Amino acid sequence: MAPSRRNGAVNSTELLNHRSRGITDAGTLLRHNMKVFRGILLQENRNFIKVWSKTSKSTIKYENAKVYFENYLNCYSCAHSEPQLLYKLPKRSKQEKFEDALLCQSPLDKTLASSSDHKPSLLALTANNWLYRLSAETGEELQRVYLSSSHKFRYLSWEVSQETFYVKSVQNKETPLQRQAGITHNTVMHLAIFHVFPLQIVGNVEINRQVFGKGVTDVVLSQGVLAVSYSNKSVKLYSFEHIVNRFMTETLVLGESSSLLGGKTVGGAQVGIPVNIQITDCPPVLFEVPCSNNGVQIGGYPWHYIYTPPHKKYKGTHHVCSLMDNIMATDGIQNMNCCSLESDGIFFHPDDSGRIIHIGPTTINVLKILGELNSGLPSKVIEDFSMKTLRNNNLTSQVTVTSSGRTVKRRFHQLDDDPDQETFRMVEYEDELDLLAVVVTNGEEGEGRALIRLHNNQNGQLQRKIDLLEPWDETYRHELFFDKDTIVHIEQTHSNFCCHVYKLETSRK
Repeated sequence: MAPSRRNGAVNSTELLNHRSRGITDAGTLLRHNMKVFRGILLQENRNFIKVWSKTSKSTIKYENAKVYFENYLNCYSCAHSEPQLLYKLPKRSKQEKFEDALLCQSPLDKTLASSSDHKPSLLALTANNWLYRLSAETGEELQRVYLSSSHKFRYLSWEVSQETFYVKSVQNKETPLQRQAGITHNTVMHLAIFHVFPLQIVGNVEINRQVFGKGVTDVVLSQGVLAVSYSNKSVKLYSFEHIVNRFMTETLVLGESSSLLGGKTVGGAQVGIPVNIQITDCPPVLFEVPCSNNGVQIGGYPWHYIYTPPHKKYKGTHHVCSLMDNIMATDGIQNMNCCSLESDGIFFHPDDSGRIIHIGPTTINVLKILGELNSGLPSKVIEDFSMKTLRNNNLTSQVTVTSSGRTVKRRFHQLDDDPDQETFRMVEYEDELDLLAVVVTNGEEGEGRALIRLHNNQNGQLQRKIDLLEPWDETYRHELFFDKDTIVHIEQTHSNFCCHVYKLETSRK
């Protein structure tokens, strides 16, 4: 017997009853569970209580209910009512310290050769070019790969989340003395690309100035596209699949010999991974756009891109254009017209709805793109919904009249992100609960305070507010994570870092 289909809301008791009787199929069980949990979370008698705080001299990281301290050596789990230490690794030398890390979640739809591949793991890059795969639960070393003895690798990033990642070397920049002496370095950087589950090498590619041009400033790899930034404030996109198919000289296998290494083992100590993708001529450019330093973003349905032209008159504006024909959408120029120290932010919504989130100090606009492929008509950007701060309207006038009758005009206006006024600071999306967590600060009482406003992701309706107990000093860096029943606030305070953890509890009357 299947549950009846109806448009009305089903309360939590009824959903739990359906589950206990086995009439909820596996495909909808998680959604129903999250619907029940969301209803509980939004009840007035449920509060988020600060349960834990911990400071550190080094940067603190959070991902998937885990907090990492001391350069990923100490790991705490937030799955319990209070964070608990999962593991503590021995101290590492400066040469062996972890520079960067990625957390991998094992796939549910694959049967893998090794049982360790079915458990979450942490990919950690060391200062001396070793790539480690550690158990995310115990810190046990599962695998290690040596990258290179000649190139300094520093950064880890996802190319396709939980499928493919890449390790990027530091950029090889020419010094003024080298330029004066006529010494040129054609190599900009190297990218080593890997598949996960199991860990496999795709290839090592050299980014060369002779191929891509002298003005290359940075390179990133995302969703099968190689994006190259240039000093003339432009970005060019290339197909990485085309690059692999055309320029790969040899397929590499970790732990096996390679002719490129003279028969030595790929990923072995002192050997590393050879360059097996040798780009000899510039591949076709898929897309090129001039843009300011914040780059170009691609998303939406149909495909669009957001950029800011590299001219002073366009500063503070964001242009939304069709990727197919480069035609700007109707109402595609978005401008908050704000006067603030921090610039407004704009990005495609992480819920894959194709919408756009535009966040300023006093307004957050959620926009959507209306358009059809091959219609011949430009697409249109319209407002889906908007969120506003509650501002004190009794601000001091910009014009003051003295006792003698002389009119004095203030030279400076109050900034839109003035810490004394209620101001939007950041937006976090909780995908499983379909809620937007909006951080709002207010320093009217002399000390910066922050609260989190939870909004319905579909219509922007305010659901509830959550106060953060610790002061919020806007002069320092802050990060906030909203993960179902857990809120994590990481802040920098002078030379220290501090992590605050809040948990959902029932208030006691």
